[in-house]
Amino acid sequence: MTEHESDINHRIWQVITLIPSGKIATYGDVARHAGMPGAARRVGRALRLLPEGTRVPWHRVINAQGRISLPDGSSSQYIQRQRLEAEGIVFRGNKNVDLKRFRWRPGEIDKN
Repeated sequence: MTEHESDINHRIWQVITLIPSGKIATYGDVARHAGMPGAARRVGRALRLLPEGTRVPWHRVINAQGRISLPDGSSSQYIQRQRLEAEGIVFRGNKNVDLKRFRWRPGEIDKN
């Protein structure tokens, strides 16, 4: 990995650490807050490169449809959902999250 790629990963990880407990952000949200609008896939790559045992709250990042992007039935998907539910995130019957209710919007006063 080049130094530039490493810097991008760290910028993405820093944004993710700002997402408060009980809130979620989409890959696109994270990319935009990291100064890379339109780079949602790059956020996914940075998440795959997180060191094992990281304290970065990776589980708070979901896709634009409000769904977990990890493979159905995988242990990682189960862990992500379990962590989100432990923070008060509610999943609907169709396995997605109400983005209007739970989406992180920096600077906005929490109305929940």
